[in-house]
Amino acid sequence: MSIAENIARVREAIARAAREVGRDGAEITLVGASKMNDAAACREAIAAGIDALGENRVQEMTQKLGEGAYDGAPLHFIGHLQRNKARQVVGRADVIESVGSPELLTLIDTLAEKLGVVQDILLEVNIGGESAKSGFAPEAIRDAARTAAALSHVRMRGLMCIPPVAEEPHGSLPYFEKVHALFVDINENLYHNRLDMLSMGMSGDFEDAVRAGATVVRVGTAIFGTRNYTK
Repeated sequence: MSIAENIARVREAIARAAREVGRDGAEITLVGASKMNDAAACREAIAAGIDALGENRVQEMTQKLGEGAYDGAPLHFIGHLQRNKARQVVGRADVIESVGSPELLTLIDTLAEKLGVVQDILLEVNIGGESAKSGFAPEAIRDAARTAAALSHVRMRGLMCIPPVAEEPHGSLPYFEKVHALFVDINENLYHNRLDMLSMGMSGDFEDAVRAGATVVRVGTAIFGTRNYTK
């Protein structure tokens, strides 16, 4: 199937999942996770109406920016961001979804100040407590959100998570529900309900993410096809 057909199928699935819990699927942002897909594929997704594109790798993002791959759609950086590469992303990505440490948070603020911009970010929650993943521990996310609120060149938009790999159907749902609860608490008590992004769910579990309250889903394989890691 074409990228356009895949996007239509994903949107239909989002709409179905949203209806099940009394939500409107049109309110959910579909980010095409375009890792390892070329500029032509990105442009095809934009032509088909994708809401935004998301990149995991700084080098690939930089190359495709030079090729005009994202013209016409917002760009989200959704991968692990090393501090020594942050200056290549700040001011270039519309949203940095994967801010997972106090040091990275304050560095982004410093870099954005030098550029004279305000950088939109999400705080990443390591909801499964996995040592191999970055992100704030659930018990630390409130303090991180409070820190972000005090920074003048960062605009916190919400939270993001990548749960542990599910071993059974709907295995991600409890993790999504926990992050949604954190989002609601922080939004109500620290941000006066100004937060608008809860980024959860990928190709294998985005429907459960929608059921749990996600406002953003990051879908790669279901849109662009299986990635070829042998290249």
